[in-house]
Amino acid sequence: MIDENAYDVVVVGAGFSGLYAIHRIRQLGLRVRCFEAGDGVGGTWYWNRYPGARVDIESMQYSYSFDDGLQQEWRWPEYFSPQQDLEAYANHVADRFGLRSDIELNARVNRLAFDERANRWHVSTENGHHVTAKYIVAATGSLDAMNLPPFPGLESFGGQWYHTARWPKEGVRFDGKRVGLIGTGSTGIQATPVIAQTAEHLFVFQRTAAYSLPAYNRPTDPAYEQAWKADYPQRRAKMFGHFAASYTENDQYRSVFDYSPEERQRILEEAWSARNGLLFMRTFSDISTNLEANEIVAEFVRGKIRATVRDPKVAELLCPTTYPIGAKRICMDTGYFEAFNRDNVTLVDVRANPLAEITPTGLRTTADEYDLDIIVFATGFDAVTGSLTRMNVTGLGGLDLREKWRDGPATFLGFLVAGFPNLFMIHGPGSPGVLVQMITGGEWQVDFVTKIIEDMERSGRQRIDTAPEWEQRWNIEVEEAAKRTLYNYADSWYVGANIPGKPRIFMIYIGGFDRYIQRCTEQVANGYEGFVFDESVPAAPR
Repeated sequence: MIDENAYDVVVVGAGFSGLYAIHRIRQLGLRVRCFEAGDGVGGTWYWNRYPGARVDIESMQYSYSFDDGLQQEWRWPEYFSPQQDLEAYANHVADRFGLRSDIELNARVNRLAFDERANRWHVSTENGHHVTAKYIVAATGSLDAMNLPPFPGLESFGGQWYHTARWPKEGVRFDGKRVGLIGTGSTGIQATPVIAQTAEHLFVFQRTAAYSLPAYNRPTDPAYEQAWKADYPQRRAKMFGHFAASYTENDQYRSVFDYSPEERQRILEEAWSARNGLLFMRTFSDISTNLEANEIVAEFVRGKIRATVRDPKVAELLCPTTYPIGAKRICMDTGYFEAFNRDNVTLVDVRANPLAEITPTGLRTTADEYDLDIIVFATGFDAVTGSLTRMNVTGLGGLDLREKWRDGPATFLGFLVAGFPNLFMIHGPGSPGVLVQMITGGEWQVDFVTKIIEDMERSGRQRIDTAPEWEQRWNIEVEEAAKRTLYNYADSWYVGANIPGKPRIFMIYIGGFDRYIQRCTEQVANGYEGFVFDESVPAAPR
């Protein structure tokens, strides 16, 4: 008799990687169940529906590659799709491939416990589900665990407040309202110009200025769309061999110092209008590795800010000077700096005058008080690890994943954690994650995991794990790759600096998506070197 609560695979999360994982696991003929915390699919693009939410990769490539019919038939109305279109795409994929029957919505996983005698995981959710599975595929997302700092006095605020990562579906009206926006990372940069359009007044509370490039979003040119659809196989192949899992005709120039100042300016002007986001950082070969080269590019971007913002004092406050360009994620905007030319937008420097408390009527800094009707918290996430550690995961001997990662996350190839058998992470710490185009990166990682599961099922193996020494080896590779760059010069969420008490470790493999694929396939080709099958692995805390 079949146990209805026993599955071969449980997928956690119905974002783009989770949806594809369901599809691939079905193709293996295995019984799969997906648990999703939201009441709809889409992951990041379900939760983050704040004003101005938009992807920062061109949608013709920020899309699935696994089904050519899907590629050919789906149409992206804009170069950089808004949240609504991306959520619609996720729903279309769920319907097109009949995935909903294997998804349980409104089911946030709050417990994963490994039974080492049975070699099965026990999975529990907040609303009472309890199932078992041989394998777990944690497609929980790098940016899922919302971060709301403990602002003093928040409970006393008499107006409305919202976090951008949990925006109400019905939206929020700002007409005639005094609005305070806290946070000027990518989310705050996207939300600012939209909120400013209708708010009576918008106060933007900035602690750290951000580098941002114009998106130049526009309706998708039919000829451009047709060129992609006619050449998808070749372009996708190039993406899978690209440093950032992206497509570009001309990837990179030589060193900044190989060009005269006039040539540099010309190249940067061209890149400013044509190379978006991560690709801008590839304009010259040494932007991410040489501080002097980086400063030349950073000053070019500051010059653009100064040329856009009319008030010189405000412009200087908006110019990042405390970290290299690209050491925090490059943002893309539609009218962010222009918004500060509006009479109803005020920039508040909370580095010079920190936020002291939320009051019943608004917000107080060490220098002034602000009467507000609405507060918007664009304060980000406990990134990369937060969605995993908040699920209360215990492995061999009852070891808690939070204890295992007490001094920082340790993984093998970003997929496995020693002492937590048959638990596969997608976009986990130690993988390229958010520093590559994530749908393509997620597709490849899911394919890699399903190939391992297929091999295990064919060979009759019950357990796959890794060993602490292989975690250490991979951590060294991750750290060495990061040391060759300027990423450690910034207190970013890449290193957990936005979460008090979180170990400061660069959590993402920055050696390149192409190199990452090579390293993973090498380990498998070498007889699954670094993987441990059907054995108990000691998983003492690091």
